[in-house]
Amino acid sequence: MHEYEAFRAFQEGSHLLESANPHAAATALERARDLEPSQASVREALARAYYASGRVLDAEAEFHAAARIDPVNDYAHYGLGLCRLRVGDRAGARGHLRLAVAMRPDPEYRRALDRAIADRP
Repeated sequence: MHEYEAFRAFQEGSHLLESANPHAAATALERARDLEPSQASVREALARAYYASGRVLDAEAEFHAAARIDPVNDYAHYGLGLCRLRVGDRAGARGHLRLAVAMRPDPEYRRALDRAIADRP
């Protein structure tokens, strides 16, 4: 039964995130995470909600969890890179962003990596 509840909370949170309501999305996605903590998709979505809410350190923790569960999750590494950029850790950002670009050469990933490289002291 809790799998169904987790799925419903994930759906609700994903919808709220898509409709630009990250604070409400985080609440729903926290419920999903608490019910299914080993689901990388839930952890990634919660990280996205936290990041969009300005909760960068919480986002980073959830992106880390998603990457531990699924090491080839390119978006989790991209998110980790963005979090590191946001807190001023360009070296840490470059490592995760290089991984993301290597896994999936998305132009958005590349632009973030270029920002991390261009801002090198």
